[in-house]
Amino acid sequence: MHKTRLAVLIMAAGALAACGESSTLQVSDGTGPSPKLPEPNKTLIPTVNIAPAVGWPDGAKPQAAAGTQVGAFAEGLDHPRWLYVLPNGDVLVAETNAPPKPDDSKGIRGWVMEKVMGRAGAGVPSPNRITLLRDTDHDGVAETRTVFLENLNSPFGMTLVGNDLYVADSDKLLRFPYQPGETAIKAPGTKVVDLPGGPLNHHWTKNVVASKDGSKLYVSVGSNSNVGENGLEAEQGRAAIWEVDRASGKQRIFASGLRNPNGMAWEPQSGKLWTAVNERDEIGSDLVPDYITSVKDGGFYGWPFSYYGQHVDVRVTPQDPDLVAKAIAPDYAVGPHTASLGLTFAEGNTLPAQFSHGAFIGQHGSWNRKPHSGYKVIFVPFEGGKPKGQPVDVLTGFLNSDEKAMGRPVGVVIDQQGGLLVADDVGNKVWRVSAAK
Repeated sequence: MHKTRLAVLIMAAGALAACGESSTLQVSDGTGPSPKLPEPNKTLIPTVNIAPAVGWPDGAKPQAAAGTQVGAFAEGLDHPRWLYVLPNGDVLVAETNAPPKPDDSKGIRGWVMEKVMGRAGAGVPSPNRITLLRDTDHDGVAETRTVFLENLNSPFGMTLVGNDLYVADSDKLLRFPYQPGETAIKAPGTKVVDLPGGPLNHHWTKNVVASKDGSKLYVSVGSNSNVGENGLEAEQGRAAIWEVDRASGKQRIFASGLRNPNGMAWEPQSGKLWTAVNERDEIGSDLVPDYITSVKDGGFYGWPFSYYGQHVDVRVTPQDPDLVAKAIAPDYAVGPHTASLGLTFAEGNTLPAQFSHGAFIGQHGSWNRKPHSGYKVIFVPFEGGKPKGQPVDVLTGFLNSDEKAMGRPVGVVIDQQGGLLVADDVGNKVWRVSAAK
């Protein structure tokens, strides 16, 4: 059968599957410390419900929460994904997309998924650079834009320790010399450690944060599959957070069983490391909720054998009941298929009082849930170092009336003036949320 015709048939079947399988619960049912977990609904063809990427019309912007306002901090970027604020207030933005990974698109399923992701706005070539944005007059708009680092390999996470800037590429952790105030780094990077990559590299984004004393680096590495279907040998060192000794470069697995951890941040009251994790797909619109959780040294969080603690995923072979018995349930669900990526704590923000203690989360949005979920920035209130209560919408309106994506939020960070910056990789902007005047 001709490949184009076959693709049309598969996409048509996917559309039928999306019509036949849809959520029976609200996103709020899959949110909080004890989300509802219905029975798996594994269909012959997975639900495909794409919000095609269209970008923002002139003058349009997201809707900000009551008491706040939003404006463009920077526009005309090229797939901005992740953000980092330097001590002098300069903002680094990773303009990036997936690296070449030819084995990830092999076979009919892989080929169709490549087309699906392209339609959702993830099919553009990676710019492979980090851009510096500077708001000299502190008016909430960056006046200066320079190429800070280039010729990288799908960069994502960034962190500064002293005068060492660390960048997590899709296959290695790099160190660059940094001098305060400089607007470009020309020196070559030094490899600290190789990270799992290769021609498959299914979840390619790697993030990095430093410990408070700067002696350790924590690197997130996503899985190489949905639920181990590429073989567990392809998952060595993946679905995990690594701890890297900064002085020696030696590394160990700090926590595992985390399907696709992205955002990482230190909770200010408890001092614990927290992460935002994308859970598994293809067992229905209501499963499995993505989550945020504190991360325990040596902790195992279930993937691929179980989800949300010890709920066994029967698709995985061979099973590992001994490991499942050790699986830790995450702290707080943030809705099924929301693609919750960005995570930053509220410390230092100047938004209204309801946003004083808690976590901001960038939800990139679903592609396989009906109806859509995510496509917004939320705030989870904390009390005593733990989530307390229901999330509050911070930015919404990323989908238009035709359910097309004008933008998709990713990284979130608090800037030096206390505003919330949000990277929008479909809208090609960085939004800034501040207190309403």
